[in-house]
Amino acid sequence: MKHTKLFALLSTSALLVTGCGKNIDPVISWDPNKTYQVGICQLVTHEALDAATKGFKDKLKEELGDKVVFDEQNAAGDSAACVTIANTFVSKKVDLIMANATPALQAAANSTVDIPVLGTSITDYGTALNIKNFVDTVGGNVSGTSDLAPLDEQAKMMVELFPEAKKFGILYCSAEANSKYQVDSISKELNKQKSGISINKYSFSDSNDLPSQLDKMVADKVDALFIPTDNTCASNVETIDAKCSAAGLKVFCGEEGICKGCGAFTLSISYYNIGVKTGEMAAKIIKEGAHISKMKVQYDAAPVKKYNPTICERLGLTVPDGYVAIQ
Repeated sequence: MKHTKLFALLSTSALLVTGCGKNIDPVISWDPNKTYQVGICQLVTHEALDAATKGFKDKLKEELGDKVVFDEQNAAGDSAACVTIANTFVSKKVDLIMANATPALQAAANSTVDIPVLGTSITDYGTALNIKNFVDTVGGNVSGTSDLAPLDEQAKMMVELFPEAKKFGILYCSAEANSKYQVDSISKELNKQKSGISINKYSFSDSNDLPSQLDKMVADKVDALFIPTDNTCASNVETIDAKCSAAGLKVFCGEEGICKGCGAFTLSISYYNIGVKTGEMAAKIIKEGAHISKMKVQYDAAPVKKYNPTICERLGLTVPDGYVAIQ
């Protein structure tokens, strides 16, 4: 699934839509006699995205009860399918779209300026929608929540956890715009935290290219590996763990779901919690007539230091105080 060109097209188109839609601010008037239709487009099935969708649905059901119904669609990892799903929601005239992961948000933002679109599991909205100098408000008909844990804190943790490491590796899917954003940011932060290190980047375009990059990484004998909040990595944790385990490689992950499958440590937000925050935003839009154009992107305010007991024991790693075991 090589979607790099599609991602670039979607990002540019989304910029045109949101840019032209700055003055279009869809406002919903609450009608207690109406049942509201909410379309959910989720990029792929994996633990983190599933938790965000569940949190969203739980909260919106709590707020609206039987006055909301969901049309939940999964793109099975195909960005082109996100476009089809988003266009279908528009043709059905749903009242609100929840887009779970960057390709889903790009597709939804490109499909409509008239329907409120809330993203979740998005690392950086500026990168996802190609908005220069993005701060905290997208404008137009788009807002949502972010899954970004502080990258400066993650870099600091890596240096503290792996003090002997001099050669760091970073593994990510080049087709995911928000992964590239994290890679660039964490590289700068690691260099700030520790001098005299080298950083090797291992990018792959899809799951088929992943094994060769893992082989290259092992051959390069990196001391520690960073994996960002990358959906393709999340869908291939067994493959990653098999290579890293055999090489005795220390892995730090950008979120708990990936860490549970192939990592030793993480600073992780709760995807369920950001789903709940997205549901709260949806309830305000539908029930209170809130202006989505004025809604700031929301973050999980309390990321948690966590460790994988099985992998830490396998590698003989000492877990510092203050870390919570991943169940």
